[in-house]
Amino acid sequence: MDFNDTPEEAAFRAKARDWLAANAPAHLMPDGVRLPDTEEAERGRAWMRALYDGGYSGITLPKSVGGQGGTVIEAVVFAEEESKYHLPKGPFTSIGTGMALPVISKHGTPEQIARFAEPTLKGELTWCQLFSEPSAGSDLANLRTKAVRADDGSGDWIVNGQKVWSSWAHLTDWGILVVRTDPTVPKHKGLTFFVVDMKTPGIDVRPIRQISGASDFNETFLTDVRIPDSQRIGAVGEGWACCMTVLMGERLGSGSHKSAIAGLLDYAVATPDMMGGNALDNGAVRQSLAEALAEEQAEKYFQARLRTMVSRGENPGALAGMVKLAYARRLQKTSGLALELRGMDAMAPASGDAATAEIQMDYIWSTVMRIAGGADEVLRNQIAERVLGMPGDVRMDKDVPFDQLR
Repeated sequence: MDFNDTPEEAAFRAKARDWLAANAPAHLMPDGVRLPDTEEAERGRAWMRALYDGGYSGITLPKSVGGQGGTVIEAVVFAEEESKYHLPKGPFTSIGTGMALPVISKHGTPEQIARFAEPTLKGELTWCQLFSEPSAGSDLANLRTKAVRADDGSGDWIVNGQKVWSSWAHLTDWGILVVRTDPTVPKHKGLTFFVVDMKTPGIDVRPIRQISGASDFNETFLTDVRIPDSQRIGAVGEGWACCMTVLMGERLGSGSHKSAIAGLLDYAVATPDMMGGNALDNGAVRQSLAEALAEEQAEKYFQARLRTMVSRGENPGALAGMVKLAYARRLQKTSGLALELRGMDAMAPASGDAATAEIQMDYIWSTVMRIAGGADEVLRNQIAERVLGMPGDVRMDKDVPFDQLR
């Protein structure tokens, strides 16, 4: 494929660049400063609204549901230009646009799409992901949260169980939820997908204190939570297919359009060495940065290839996991290198050293990225089996009904 802009794409890029230059500065996040969760979320909603008003929200979604009816390439171009600014974008916005809307658009009804698409694009609705559980992390299909039909003939579902690592669930409006509705079939087949209002009675969200001092993640307890059948996405028992739609979007979007190396080069130049020069004068440092830059560029173009596949209606499958796997490894590698460059000052940055504070957060977050959205080991297995055609692991529970598993 040709990675250079066509004349039409170049014109779109110039238009997007001008719009961002005029609008993004008013929404910039302060460097190296940890804002309260509530303020960060409000800034995120405001940026979403600005994108919507400017005609850059939901670029690939049809205009009938509030999108722009544009192409995948236009979405990629805009994301590349947007990533040049430190904007309030995080799980509180990306889960809605990158996970909830794709699954609703693909598996939902026209009524559901009309109900959720436009408010999400405007920032009026924010979303969290209710997938992982204490006994279902890397093996998501092992989840135990269950839903049964209400016995009053309403068709509603009654949900009981526990979710964990629910990013921003304490502040978001809605959640995408997968539960077990049939324990008598193998674990991947008895799941059903819902969207749920996080203010529904019976939902208890408890923040988890993290190593960074933040509490982005939560435990979410569901006790006799009543969900109307109109909030079911896809058919009963189609939950695993819905999950795969969500996870593909998450993996394809991991680290998309973010250039860590450009900033790291500036950081190396600003870091003095012991001989009157800077860190970039060291040959070993230059080699490490060159390797990381080569990996970053390869990932960028590989990701563009996969997005082109999606735009053609093709399913990248396990190839999507390669993007996330590569990005998580590279983030840990480059942020670790940056801390080494700074030396002892990296352990306790001076007041006002926003760059080092950001790199500390990147390093802490990189450990999360090697688990979230599919652990490294799981993704390697999927790539080995489904891309390289290697023999699969022995799975003793593959065809066993879930209620017969120990």
